[in-house]
Amino acid sequence: MSHLRLLSPPPPADTLEDACLNAFQSELDYIYRTLTRLGARRFDVDDLAQDLFIVLRRNWSEYDQSRPLRPYLFGIAFRITAAHKRKRRREVPCGVIQIYDSAPGPDDELRAKRSHALLLAALDRIPLTRRAMLIMHELDGIPVAEVAQAFSIPLFTAYSRLSKARRELQVAVRRLGRRGKATASLA
Repeated sequence: MSHLRLLSPPPPADTLEDACLNAFQSELDYIYRTLTRLGARRFDVDDLAQDLFIVLRRNWSEYDQSRPLRPYLFGIAFRITAAHKRKRRREVPCGVIQIYDSAPGPDDELRAKRSHALLLAALDRIPLTRRAMLIMHELDGIPVAEVAQAFSIPLFTAYSRLSKARRELQVAVRRLGRRGKATASLA
């Protein structure tokens, strides 16, 4: 066991803190044995001993020094070990935690970039006025009535120009898509 023990005898206790530390260090072997006997796992004993020291230090001024120290330490060790076991029982051991990342993967990002580039290239083939109307309505979500008002044209004219812009976009996407597949197969 890894005990924290002074190599030389402890100095005389000048303060309450020194007295507490000296008492703890003199009973460290007993504390480790007690924690182990109470069922603490080997790798938890150091942490529980530290917890015991913290409790001992916090309550040292209230400890009646005319009484034996070991029963007092045993009571603290018992309560700490019992609390640790309760906590361990509540913890749910689990294996590998599956975290589902909703962010797009590298393949999805590449596909999105290619689609974006294809869309921009296809939009570039539509005359500017119809392209602007298409972008306003389809991409920005502006109602057709507001698009017509922005261009100072009748509502039905806006609908017909949007319809024509959609057809032009489909044709441009098909042509660019075929051209992209041909260049991809040559590479």
